[in-house]
Amino acid sequence: MDLGLVFLALVVFLILLVFFSFVPVGLWISAWAAGVRVPLLTLVAMRLRRVPPAKIIYPLIKATKAGLDVRLDRLEAHYLAGGNVDRVVDALIAADKAGIKLTFDRAAAIDLAGRDVLEAVRVSVNPKVIQTPMVAAVAKDGIQLLATARVTVRANIDRLVGGAGEETIIARVGEGIVTTIGSANSHKEVLENPDRISKTVLEKGLDAGTAFEILSVDIADVDVGKNIGAQLQIDQAEADKKIAQAKAEERRAMAVAAEQENRALVEAMRAKLVEAQAQVPLALAEALKKGNLGVMDYYRLKNIEADTDMRESISRAAKPEGEE
Repeated sequence: MDLGLVFLALVVFLILLVFFSFVPVGLWISAWAAGVRVPLLTLVAMRLRRVPPAKIIYPLIKATKAGLDVRLDRLEAHYLAGGNVDRVVDALIAADKAGIKLTFDRAAAIDLAGRDVLEAVRVSVNPKVIQTPMVAAVAKDGIQLLATARVTVRANIDRLVGGAGEETIIARVGEGIVTTIGSANSHKEVLENPDRISKTVLEKGLDAGTAFEILSVDIADVDVGKNIGAQLQIDQAEADKKIAQAKAEERRAMAVAAEQENRALVEAMRAKLVEAQAQVPLALAEALKKGNLGVMDYYRLKNIEADTDMRESISRAAKPEGEE
């Protein structure tokens, strides 16, 4: 008899253990104590749908205590879609206390889009400052300026879904800084009035299509960089010098080639002269053979050649030293 009672008590204990582990009775009691009327069967159904009841009920309790009308099935649907229910409810509460119009559908869409909806509400209430990296730009006088800016932005709830992020704001502000400095006639104008950069950037409406609203653009620092204009002139002069040297080398090479061609022509003419001179003895022999030239005529011709050679030798010897 005692063993039967022990066995029965063990069975009852196991049944109760399984029941309380599957049915969140404690959570149901907490919800009822907070004024949230949730049927116990609904919590069991959540278990069957593999939805942790605590992740839905506790945010629902917070929303109810804050005076928000949030439906249980919509919270569960947002969880099943992969959203952060607790974060969405916190954002709705913060927006309600700050007087910002934010519906559950909008908050859920922002959360599912991958943005931190609670942080967006906080930034909408308390604007944040974005520090831009150092931007280098060159004024018309060729002087480079290095500028950094602080951009004060406020989150735009209506454009959080599909709106560009901080990177776009930084890129657009950098572009505005480059444009403003580049349009200045002198870098001194920018140094004297750095606020002209802020005015020009704000007038461009750089927050269009982004998830933020630009409140102000403040130039944090402006430094003078390199003299880019002078450096470009130096580089251009160096390039012109190299081009001129290349052209001069080309002309020199052409002159050397022409000189070599002329020398070759002279040698060719000398070869022709030697060839022609070699034909003279043959012509004389042929003339003697045919009787067109007598022996005495031949000797007179040789005497004339010898006389001519002697005169040339005397003439060369009489020239002063160093003359050709």
